Amino acid sequence: MFNEKVILVDKNDNQLGLMEKMEAHEKAILHRAFSVFILNDQNELLLQKRGLNKYHSPGLWTNTCCSHPRNEESIIDAGVRRLKEEMGFTVKLKSLFSFIYKAEFDNGLTEHEFDHVLIGKYNKNPQINESEVCDWKWINLDILKNDILDNPEIYTIWFKIIFQKFCNNIS
Repeated sequence: MFNEKVILVDKNDNQLGLMEKMEAHEKAILHRAFSVFILNDQNELLLQKRGLNKYHSPGLWTNTCCSHPRNEESIIDAGVRRLKEEMGFTVKLKSLFSFIYKAEFDNGLTEHEFDHVLIGKYNKNPQINESEVCDWKWINLDILKNDILDNPEIYTIWFKIIFQKFCNNIS
């Protein structure tokens, strides 16, 4: 079985080493990650609902996809790879911004990530990988802002952190 490793980084995103993903999340070690946001021509965001078998945040709505780059894989290449694996399509991505966040989960795991936020355009429906994603939807950004305020419990912790920063960076 493949034990995925994450790239450990310092606060300036300099690589420090590698660690198994679960160990990094158990120990709350800062590591490199990315979050992909896909918009259509109506300025709607493509959300995914995380698969029910995920080790944290199952069944919660979040951005189009997110994950961790592999060692010696660029952030853009990792985003393109994971978007294809989870949502079934490929588009050109560009870097929007990056930041550090830390979020603790009820199961004792912690995401402590240097997160690179990527953006792309797409106007078709995804072909989801049902082992990763259990639902998807396009949603207007203003409606989404209000829904996050009204129903915060249905969204992932990191998405609620990133979404406001995302909106500030695209306006």
